[in-house]
Formats: sequence, C-alpha cells, structure tokens
Amino acid sequence: MTGQIQKFSPLAQAFHWSVAALILFQIPLAYYMIDLPLSPDKLASYALHKSLGLTIFALGACRLAWRLVRPAPPLDESIGDWQRRLARLTQAVLYALILAMPLIGWLSSSAANFPVSLFKLVTLPDLVAPDPQLHEWLELTHRLMAYTLSGLVTLHIIAAVHHHVVRRDNVLIAMLPFVKSR
Repeated sequence: MTGQIQKFSPLAQAFHWSVAALILFQIPLAYYMIDLPLSPDKLASYALHKSLGLTIFALGACRLAWRLVRPAPPLDESIGDWQRRLARLTQAVLYALILAMPLIGWLSSSAANFPVSLFKLVTLPDLVAPDPQLHEWLELTHRLMAYTLSGLVTLHIIAAVHHHVVRRDNVLIAMLPFVKSR
C-alpha cells in the first residue's frame, strides 16, 4: 500500500458517476436501437438516446468547468511519469468524446432531418440543413467515436481496478463517495 491521497470533491464525484452511469446505459441502448425495425420502440429509443446524450454533454461540460476551478487531487507519488502522462491523455480524450459525441449526434440528426428534443420538453434547432451525404459521414464519425469511447471506458475501468487490487493505492478510493482513504 502506498501513501495517502486527497479525495475528489463530492461535486466532482457526482459529475463523474452520473456521466459514467449514463455512458454505461447509452452503450447497450445504442446497440439495441440500431437493430430494431422501424417502429415506435425504435423512435422512442433514439429519442431517449439523444436526450441522454445531451444530458451527458451538459454534465460533462459542468464537470470540465468544475475541474478547471478545482483541479484533481495529485496522484500518488509512486505512480510513474509514463502512467501520469497516459492518465492525462486518456482523461483528455474522454472529455473530448463526452463533449463531441453528442454534438456530432445532433449534427447527424439535423443532416438526416430528424428532430432532436430534450426529453420531449424542448425541441432543439437544427444545426445544419438536411444533407444525406453529410448525415452518412457524421453517423460514421459518431459510431467510430463510440467505439473509441467504449475502449477508453474499458481501459479506465481496468486501470481503476488495477490501482485498487494490484497496486493497493487510493486512486479509485479518491473517486468513491462515502469511502475513506486507506
């Protein structure tokens, strides 16, 4: 076991776990809805996917703003430079995807001439005019970003478990609410 580290603030933890839960729900929802035949269930699934994506965007933006105001606690001194660089790179790409994917999805829906609403409360304006070729390109981009996000989320989870089980440091505990450092 290595030295003590500070914990993330409760607000940072709430942003993290909210975004994580929504992303972990979005991934199977995306696979489910894509294979559905055109039906009310498919349209409802897409509407939910879009609303959750916009929610992830808003929470991600708030989390990033909070992170700029209140930086993450320092990593344990035993963590090597290459691991620190990899962690920073992974986190930067995760933030980029959390913010870019909903925008690409919104652009794609606009290009396909499909409305985007936030939980049926408000319909958002189209960002571009209908354009089938642009829609196809944006849909592919959104899908490739989803595969990248899935891979990075998996890497992030493996790294957290590695820190907790193998290294026995406080990296995971720093993000867990209601758990004290070892």
